Amino acid sequence: MHDLTWRPLTPEDAQTSADLLNAMETVDEIGENYTAEDTLQELIDPYADLDRASLAAFDGDLMVGYMKIRFKPSAEEIHRVFLDGGVHPGYRRRGIGGALVDAGVAAAEVVHGLRHPDSKLVVDVNRPERIAGLAELVRSRGFAPVRYFQRMEHSLAALEGPAIPEGFVAEPWSERNDEDFRTVRNEAYRDYWGAAPMPADLWRNKITNQTFQPEVSFLLREEATGAAVGMLATLWWEADTEATGVRDAHFMLIGTLREYRRRGVAGALMGQALWAAVDRGYDRASLNVDSADPAGAFGVFEKAGFVPTMRYVRWALEV
Repeated sequence: MHDLTWRPLTPEDAQTSADLLNAMETVDEIGENYTAEDTLQELIDPYADLDRASLAAFDGDLMVGYMKIRFKPSAEEIHRVFLDGGVHPGYRRRGIGGALVDAGVAAAEVVHGLRHPDSKLVVDVNRPERIAGLAELVRSRGFAPVRYFQRMEHSLAALEGPAIPEGFVAEPWSERNDEDFRTVRNEAYRDYWGAAPMPADLWRNKITNQTFQPEVSFLLREEATGAAVGMLATLWWEADTEATGVRDAHFMLIGTLREYRRRGVAGALMGQALWAAVDRGYDRASLNVDSADPAGAFGVFEKAGFVPTMRYVRWALEV
């Protein structure tokens, strides 16, 4: 490791970051491919402090490993920060991953002390369980599995037309209703494990960026009151389609206000989005779901025709 150069990430590392992540995908096969534009969005995340809470290892001009911390815009009793990172397949088993995890935990403490010092700090790692060596690495640093998530997929070969429950109306995303989308997301996710409200700057960075698909993103309103009661936001990654030949409409966010649950809102939104995806030439739809979701989302998605394809593990370290 002494032959490597170590420094914080910068937005200028977008292309070499994408190259590293794509090299990792050739071995890990978790369905994540990147363009420089994709990685730039992560590097300019308003809740990623690159100077204080990122680190990359270089062999010459080649990035061979990285870590970065994302902190929460708000926190109450617990502040969960996300530790993201990886190591180039050709440089694994050399101690680089361990050094990056250690640096990540230390950086999380620094950022936590600056942002939410009165909350309890928990460092989270959320990755597919199939990545070889990951479980051993994080366990060796004191992390323990605390939650499981499923990626689910839906073939778009044949679909019935969408059905909207009586008393509701669906409308696609527009600049006019963008704030309604964000407001419903924040209200609907209040009781989701580990979720925090998304400020407008984070919404623009993570949702309405270059991957956002407005024509496959819908809001459901109650006709009588005009109130927005549910939302679905869809993203698409060009790099994934280039790598696999499959055009996947990823339902990044699906939320229903608590008082409107079990009234067919989520099903209606998915039906509308699936139909729109078929109409626009997508081959597949996908989503990720908390296996222990209190609203029973896993069952709702199964009923809509989604099937589980890959499990993610949320590892956590209480600091």
